[in-house]
Amino acid sequence: MSLSNALAEELRQEAVATRKMLERVPEDAFDWKPHEKSTSLGRLAGHIVQLPGMVVPIMTQDELDFADVQPFTPSSASELVEKFDENIAAAIGQLQGQPDENLHQSWRLLIGGKELFRMPRVAFIRSVMLNHLIHHRGQLSVYLRLRDVPLPSVYGPTADES
Repeated sequence: MSLSNALAEELRQEAVATRKMLERVPEDAFDWKPHEKSTSLGRLAGHIVQLPGMVVPIMTQDELDFADVQPFTPSSASELVEKFDENIAAAIGQLQGQPDENLHQSWRLLIGGKELFRMPRVAFIRSVMLNHLIHHRGQLSVYLRLRDVPLPSVYGPTADES
């Protein structure tokens, strides 16, 4: 299996659990924060939705200036899931069939023209996008637990589902 198809499959598998979590985000709590220094529930969910969309510019551009990326601010719970599905489909579509040599090419993330990261595309997709998605999904599970929202199964049963 090619590297790109393996990444696409991993993203597809993680998307199932992430989608289940996003489906449970209460729309009436988008502004809720567990702490004054924390990001809001709606913003966190929007960030999770936005992350898979990064695959397209990673694979089609040499660099991206994060200062040009507008945060996704959902207006409804259904919009969260719809946009996530769109971004996952675009990411998987972009990855499938990519030659491994494209994934080994260097890619840059900038902020306001200043280089933040430079690494092979595969490293950026795997570490910064996919690991980042999983990290924030875990954070979202804590937010949901604090809101007393039953948690779905991710890698195995939860206290709410068995």
